[in-house]
Amino acid sequence: MVDAGLIVLVSFISPFRRERRMARELFAVDEFIEIFIDTDLEECERRDVKGLYSKARNGILKNFTGIDSPYEPPESPEIHIQTTQLSPHAAVESILNRLI
Repeated sequence: MVDAGLIVLVSFISPFRRERRMARELFAVDEFIEIFIDTDLEECERRDVKGLYSKARNGILKNFTGIDSPYEPPESPEIHIQTTQLSPHAAVESILNRLI
């Protein structure tokens, strides 16, 4: 898709720097933009409508990122969105301004 000139967005939890580095290495220097959607653990738990954090804290879910499995924040993402400081609209504007 990138070869066809399309902008491809992929959204997933990628807790380890090594894995993110491997993904970046698949593309040319100007073809990969890392967007760090940064939300502190307390806020993630507050927003958790499925109760997954509670299950992880009670040992029901194992290897849950941020609870019993580490999360390594990006060292230098091209875009850093702090969700407790930006509205969703402002976050989108920030991302679009970088892409356009």
